[in-house]
Amino acid sequence: MVKKLIQRIFARIINSSLIIENPYIHFSKIENLLNERKLAAFKTLCNLNHKSKLYPEAKIINSQNNPELITIGANTHIRGELLIFKHNGSIHIGDNSYVGHNTNIRSANKISIGNNVLISHNCNIIDTNSHEINHLERAETYKKILKYGLPDKEYNAESAPIIIDDYAWLSFNVSILKGVKIGKGAIVGASSVVTKDVEPFTFVTGNPAKLIKRL
Repeated sequence: MVKKLIQRIFARIINSSLIIENPYIHFSKIENLLNERKLAAFKTLCNLNHKSKLYPEAKIINSQNNPELITIGANTHIRGELLIFKHNGSIHIGDNSYVGHNTNIRSANKISIGNNVLISHNCNIIDTNSHEINHLERAETYKKILKYGLPDKEYNAESAPIIIDDYAWLSFNVSILKGVKIGKGAIVGASSVVTKDVEPFTFVTGNPAKLIKRL
């Protein structure tokens, strides 16, 4: 009796009248349904080309609720997180690009990623310090965030645009800091921290990233 009741509940959750004996199939269907609904909600938060794809592990956080501020071109695949802050920020990704699993792209200014750009897993691309340099200001803002949520007006945290040109490749665990431009066709080696511009068709690596060779 209990088993049949549980089956009926699962069947209603997945909007299906079919009761299947194997509970793993139920959980799989529920998971698929939740993923579909999550992705459908995320698609309302960005301007996603119909030929591009958000994967189940992808995440879109658009605190400004303006889909035009997060645009994704054709044939681009997103597995990571795209986030714009409440007070400012935009993310624009071109065609035929890739954002890997657990990669975080966060903007309080402007992040522009070109065409045919490959961004591996566990990367961080952040165009802002997010917090103030002054310790008292930083502590006060943190308390306000806990009480009121993210600020909807500019505050004293430095930010500057990030540009990643066409055909660039960022290997895994790379961090790109505010104000950096990655040139066309450049390669950034694994676990690098990029604090300065990278010239086109060069290979850089290290912390901070330095020129290794020209391609």
